[in-house]
Amino acid sequence: MQPEQIKVSINETESVTALLYAADKKLRAGITLILGHGAGAGQLSPFMVLFATELAKRGLDVITFNFGYMEQGRSAPDQKPKLEACYQAVIDMAAGNKKLKGNRLAIGGKSMGGRIASQVAAISKSDIAALVFLGYPLHPPGKPDQLRDKHLKDVKAPMLFIQGSRDAFGTPDELRPIIEKLKRTDILYEINGGDHSLKVPKTGGLTQHQVYEGIWEKLTSWLAKG
Repeated sequence: MQPEQIKVSINETESVTALLYAADKKLRAGITLILGHGAGAGQLSPFMVLFATELAKRGLDVITFNFGYMEQGRSAPDQKPKLEACYQAVIDMAAGNKKLKGNRLAIGGKSMGGRIASQVAAISKSDIAALVFLGYPLHPPGKPDQLRDKHLKDVKAPMLFIQGSRDAFGTPDELRPIIEKLKRTDILYEINGGDHSLKVPKTGGLTQHQVYEGIWEKLTSWLAKG
């Protein structure tokens, strides 16, 4: 089934395109998951389409969207306030969508998309049940002193960090003490050999699809428990 295209108004002059991947009716979990894309590729990237499609097959209503700069064909991401405003507009759209009425709301995304989701969750008054990070960009590559974690203490919902052991933006070992310091019920799911896009070496013993399947199962079961 093809996803439903939805126009999301950010303000009086700007809008972006979102896609709703409807959950498999037989497995519908009553959960809406919004996933923001990474800085370099939009919602139609193979990674985003694959994850949204497979998670919908497993019972989640999944929404992806383009941030404004990507919608307009620009390569450089917008400044923080515009990125956050865009994400919040998608949250508001999901909350008012009749097809998703009664669903619990989870948000997150790949790399930058997940980081912006966490920044929105830290300040938003929306009812957010959980956050999911597909490679959290804890710091720029090679700059471990420039941590992007100060706002995480203000996120009230539980968080699931899915992180590759070779992630140049922050390894599980770097994330672990930060999560422990929060003293919450957050979960770190490590992908052995995974990079920032959760890709593993061919010599790792598992195929890339098997690795992804493990992620999809972990993500859906974790959200269902919430």
